[in-house]
Amino acid sequence: MMARTKRNPVQRRESLSRKRIIEASVEILDSSGEDGLTFSALSKRLATGPGAIYGHIANKNDLLTTACDAIVARTMKDCEFGATPHATIRALALSMFDAIDAHPWIGSALIRAELHSPMVRVQELIGQQIRALRVPKGRQWATVSALMNYILGVGGQNAANGQLARKRNLNRLDFLQAVSNIWLQLESTEYPFTRSVASQLPAHNERADFLAGVDLILSGVDALQQRRRSQNLAGETGVTATQLESKRPYYRGSRPRKGPGL
Repeated sequence: MMARTKRNPVQRRESLSRKRIIEASVEILDSSGEDGLTFSALSKRLATGPGAIYGHIANKNDLLTTACDAIVARTMKDCEFGATPHATIRALALSMFDAIDAHPWIGSALIRAELHSPMVRVQELIGQQIRALRVPKGRQWATVSALMNYILGVGGQNAANGQLARKRNLNRLDFLQAVSNIWLQLESTEYPFTRSVASQLPAHNERADFLAGVDLILSGVDALQQRRRSQNLAGETGVTATQLESKRPYYRGSRPRKGPGL
């Protein structure tokens, strides 16, 4: 009778890598959400004991943060960034929107991990673009925060709507139509705007609407920058900022064009 070969515990631990644990965690999170991610469920999927997993991961919060970071890092790696700060912010925002839609648990995991690498990765890239736009230092943090809150808030709400629709066994169109019907039943004197847009809801494009919001924030940044440049130029020329604004068609780029009254 042949002697049974003993399994080397060192080899077993090496085969159960941190990367494999994270991959299995993402699979569970995508299918069952945060409540479904337990060390018992993870052990079963990996065909190992909880003790072996604890050798790589400290606790569930560590597991969630690491899984979230893996998705964010992959999203940023695959993102095709633009040639300008505006284009890069738009590309990153849309990539994060799609990632949260595909992995709904990311939204809440990112918020809880605000001091850790997943959130910092996104924050740093947006911050670099805001600096490239020459936003004053005193306004950089507020600008980055506004973009971060918008991306996470709208992305998370969109993902939550998708989850709610799936729980009710509704596809996207049926879900939006149901919401539209509810809005149309609202009292017209109290909810005139909501009723007026209710019929647009089923046909609206979430990704396009999301990008429109990003563009609104960036337009606000541009407007503030234009105002600051006008104020600086006013100080140099002795013309008031209001006068410069009224003659804006004659100012393109850094040099004022000649025009009536100038």
